[in-house]
Amino acid sequence: MSLSDLHVQQVRCIEAADLALHPGFNLIWGDNGAGKTSLLEAVFLLGRGRSFRTRHSEQLIRRSAQRLTVFGRTTGPIGRGVGFAFDRDTSVDARIDGLPIKSLADLTLAVPVQVIDPGIHKLIEEGSHRRRRWLDWTVFHVEHDFGDYWYRYSRTLRQRNAALKVRTIDARPWEPDLITAGEHIDRARRAVLHELQRHWRDVIAALDCPRADLDYISGWPKGMTLADALDRAHARDEMRQTTTVGPHRADIRLSVEGKPARDVLSRGQQKLMAAALSLAQLRLLKESGALIPTLLLDDPAAELDATHLTAFVEQISTLGCQLLATALQPKIQGFPVPDRVFHVEQGRVRPL
Repeated sequence: MSLSDLHVQQVRCIEAADLALHPGFNLIWGDNGAGKTSLLEAVFLLGRGRSFRTRHSEQLIRRSAQRLTVFGRTTGPIGRGVGFAFDRDTSVDARIDGLPIKSLADLTLAVPVQVIDPGIHKLIEEGSHRRRRWLDWTVFHVEHDFGDYWYRYSRTLRQRNAALKVRTIDARPWEPDLITAGEHIDRARRAVLHELQRHWRDVIAALDCPRADLDYISGWPKGMTLADALDRAHARDEMRQTTTVGPHRADIRLSVEGKPARDVLSRGQQKLMAAALSLAQLRLLKESGALIPTLLLDDPAAELDATHLTAFVEQISTLGCQLLATALQPKIQGFPVPDRVFHVEQGRVRPL
């Protein structure tokens, strides 16, 4: 599946833009601040309902505007028309083939998209929520009922936490559903991470990354069931008024020679290792027969030296995915000749 058409209005400095995209390599070039990354954000909005640069979606709306809109059309066995709109009163309107979606998770299947950008090191450096989100996006595409269990768990977790905040309400009635959904999530995550290991080892070797171990850590003590963990944590949960154990507390641990990767790797090594995580993820999706995402690369030549960039491009070439990359020049060293080129200048996009 690839994105064939992209229509953007009022996204950061982009007042309006229409792009006819190639299913292969699309290059978007221009000066810093011209709006290149804003176009990648627009694609990411279609597939995730959020930006990869900020949690504050209102920052994406052009300064003089009230509302942003993005529309895209996909090709493949089931071509879809996908629209996303967001305005300053935080209302979201997302539609697939003109029909309102039930959840933003529906966008993930309609427009599968992944990004490798200058902030990718945060996947290694920052808290566990980023790594859970990275893994869950993979699991969502491989385990087809995962989304239902994830939604069920999230809803029940909110209900239990609300009960904990009202001390006169017993939170235990929500635990059976929480346990059923939570243990399914845990099993699915473990299974996918196990399948990912081979691809992970291959990619870090190809990119000449430091050898690193990738392990899944449940959000409750090892050797215990989730039911036992919830029972043991009940008094603590009541005191803190929140659920302190469960898959929402899980992490993916990256370690180098037994030490946390973020403590021993340089910023450049963290970026390379985080990119390796995404490439291993995409290799697994391809092998499993899941939809191959559109891959967004924000100024890749600025992040990697010539040797690592060459190895990086070789890995991407095996994926056979649609590629949208940004650069300061109409060519990226080490990359093949683009199938389609767009020039961005002061928020205006022009095909070449």
